[in-house]
Amino acid sequence: MFQTFTETASPTQGPARLASLQAKLKERGLDGFLVPRADAHQGEYVAPHDDRLAWLTGFTGSAGWAIALQDRAAIFTDSRYTVQVKAQTDTVFEKVDWPGTTLGDWLAKALPEGRLAYDPWLLTLSQKRELENSVPGLALVASENLIDALWQDQPAPPMAPAFAQPLDLAGEAHGDKIARLARGLIPNAAAVITLPDSIAWLLNIRGADIPRNPVAHGFAILHREGRVDLFVAEAKTEAIRDHLGPQVALLPPEALMPTLDALKGPVLVDPATCPVAISDRLAQSSEGSDPCVLPKASKNAAELDGTRAAHRRDATAMVRFLHWVDQQTPGSFTEIDVVRRLEDERRNTNALRDISFETISGAGPNGAIVHYRVTEATNRSVDPGLLLVDSGGQYVDGTTDITRTICVGEASEEQREAFTRVLKGMIALSRLRFPKGLAGRDIDALARTSLWEAGLDYGHGTGHGVGSYLCVHEGPARIARTGTVPFEPGMILSNEPGFYREGAYGIRIENLVVVEEAPALPGQTVPQMYRFETLTLVPIDRRLVMTELLTTPERDWINAYHQRVLDTIGPHVDDAAGAWLALACAPL
Repeated sequence: MFQTFTETASPTQGPARLASLQAKLKERGLDGFLVPRADAHQGEYVAPHDDRLAWLTGFTGSAGWAIALQDRAAIFTDSRYTVQVKAQTDTVFEKVDWPGTTLGDWLAKALPEGRLAYDPWLLTLSQKRELENSVPGLALVASENLIDALWQDQPAPPMAPAFAQPLDLAGEAHGDKIARLARGLIPNAAAVITLPDSIAWLLNIRGADIPRNPVAHGFAILHREGRVDLFVAEAKTEAIRDHLGPQVALLPPEALMPTLDALKGPVLVDPATCPVAISDRLAQSSEGSDPCVLPKASKNAAELDGTRAAHRRDATAMVRFLHWVDQQTPGSFTEIDVVRRLEDERRNTNALRDISFETISGAGPNGAIVHYRVTEATNRSVDPGLLLVDSGGQYVDGTTDITRTICVGEASEEQREAFTRVLKGMIALSRLRFPKGLAGRDIDALARTSLWEAGLDYGHGTGHGVGSYLCVHEGPARIARTGTVPFEPGMILSNEPGFYREGAYGIRIENLVVVEEAPALPGQTVPQMYRFETLTLVPIDRRLVMTELLTTPERDWINAYHQRVLDTIGPHVDDAAGAWLALACAPL
C-alpha cells in the first residue's frame, strides 16, 4: 500500500529534544531558533529528511512553525490543525493560533531583543522581512541548521529518479514553454525557480522526491536567451537527459552558488518562495512572481482532457468503494479498513501512480480533525453516524481530490441539517456565473451563507488549486477570504465547504471544478462571464439531505448532477455497484 498506519509523531520525545536544542542555543550564545515546516525549495510538502518540525515537536501537519527560546517554546498552526496539534505535541510547546497571532506578534513580547537564529535555506525573503519589520530590535542571525546537528537518525535526502511527462499529456513542449516564459523576463537577465512543481511543469518532468507529489528536488535558472540551468543530483537524471535536450544544462547542486555569483544583470526572484540563502547571493535582483505559477495554473486542452479522464476513472473506484461501505454492518469495520479498501479500488483501475495525499478516514469525532491521519493507535470502528472520507489519486493524466461524508446507519437531525447547509454552500459555487476579474475572496462567502444563517462556519478556506499530475495543492488562485488572484479559464480548484463539531463529527463535501468561459446570455452587458465545470462525478449521500431546506434551483442542480454521474459512470461499473449507483443517483 502507499499509505501506512504507523505513528510518525513523537510527542513524548519533544521535551528532551527541545532541551537539547536549548542547550545548543546557550552553547552558541543564541537566544532562539526558528523551525519552519519547509525545505529549501519552499513547496507545501516536505520529504522525511526535511520534516524538522515533526522531529522536534511531534506535529505532522502540512503547515506550521516552532520557535525555541532558551527558556520557552511555541508551535504555530492554523485552524485546520487546532485539534491535531493538541494531540501530537507536549505541553512544553505553547500552542499559538497562526496567522491570527503572527510569529512577529509572539516574538515582540517573548523576545523583543536578542539573537534569533535561522537556517537561510528554510526562510524566504518575504518571511525574513516580515520578522524584521515586526520586531525591529531583534537580530536575525543566519546559522547552520541546529536541528540537523541534533537529529542522529535523520533520513537521507531523497534521490528518486526523474522521468519525462509525455507531450500528449503535457500539451506543450518544454522548449516552447521555456521560450514563452523567457520572452516575459525582460528586462531581467534570468529568473531563479525553486518550487518543485514549477520546475516539473516547465520542463515536462516528474519525480518521486516528496511522498504523494510527483516532483523532483532541484533548482533552476531560466535565462532570457531561452535556456535553463537545472541543478539536480546526477542520480535523478538518467531518464530525462535525452528528453531535456540542448536547451537545458544539467548541473550538480553544488554548482548553484557559483552560477548565481556569475549572473550579470537583474535576476528575478519570487520573495515568497526564494530562500534567503539564494537572494543574499545575487549581486543584483528584482522581485516578482515565479514566472511558472500562473501559466501552470491555467491548464491547456490536453491537460484538461487528461484531468477529465482521470476523474472518470477515479469515480468508478469511488462508486465501488461507496457501494462496499454501504454493504458493511456499522461497527464491523474500521477507519483503516476504509483506507485500505479505497486504495484497493483505485489500484484496480490499473492506472494509479500514487495517492495524492494521505487518505483522511474520520469516523465520528475523528471527522472533526480536518487533516486527520489514521494510525494503528487512533483507529476507530465505524459506528452509526457520520464517516468523512477525503482522498485522491495521482494518475499520469491527472490529479484527483474528493471528499464525501457518508451516513453509516442513522444520522441525527442536527447532523443532517448541518450537512444540508454545507451542501447548499457547495451548490452555490457550482451554479455560480461571475464576471471576469473576480478572485476567491469575492465568492468565498457564498459557500458559507447557509451555515452563517445557523450561526455556523468552518475555519479553512473553501478551495485550493490542483495540479495536472502534480501537487494536489497548487497556487496561486484559491477560494478563501485571502484569495486575491483572479480566476482564469483552465484553473482547477476544489469546492469544499464543511462543518466540524469538535469531539463529535465532521462534515465536508468536495468536488473539483475548472474555470471556463460562460456563454453570453440574452441582453448581457458584462463583457465576459465565467463559470465552473464540475469535474468530480461521484454521488452525494442523499440520506443526509433535508430536502425541505433546499430551494428548487438547488434541488434541480443536485438532480441534474446525479443524472450526469449516472450517465457517465454507470456504464463503467459492474451490476451490483451499478444498481447501487442508480439508487444513489435517484432524484430527490
